[in-house]
Amino acid sequence: MTERIKAAIREVPDFPKKGIGFKDITTLILDGELFRYTIDKLYEHFGGLGATKVVCVESRGFIFGAALAYRMGAGVIPVRKPGKLPSQTHRVTYTLEYGSDCLEMHTDAIKPGDKVIIVDDLLATGGTISAACDLVHNLGGDVVGVGFVVELSFLNGRSKIPVSNIMSLVKYDSE
Repeated sequence: MTERIKAAIREVPDFPKKGIGFKDITTLILDGELFRYTIDKLYEHFGGLGATKVVCVESRGFIFGAALAYRMGAGVIPVRKPGKLPSQTHRVTYTLEYGSDCLEMHTDAIKPGDKVIIVDDLLATGGTISAACDLVHNLGGDVVGVGFVVELSFLNGRSKIPVSNIMSLVKYDSE
């Protein structure tokens, strides 16, 4: 079934810029059976960790993280680009290959001691997820796992994530 997930992910050449083969999960979530299988596999890995919250990284992480949180009976926390959340936020700035970016989370989203799973659709260089981990830690939460549908392992993003429990359903070992 994992190979079916990989086969269902459409690659869009030269998006968002020339030379990048974008892994498009929208073709995966069109298939209800594969979407359910994806959430079930994430749940099998993370369901027994006692997580109280699932952090979902904008924007495709919302799809998988919210479904996982529902299955786990956990709360959902959106992590967004600046200016998208309506209440008081905590912000983390992180470095990209060419420049920097920011992520925000509501300051009241995490309570000290909350056990948190972070979910996104894709792991590339690891900067975004490392920043999401920083947000959780800065607000007193404990990241007990990080999950992805797709991992571009040739970019070595795992090395930037300060958590040992990292799971991805499908990996691409080369461009």
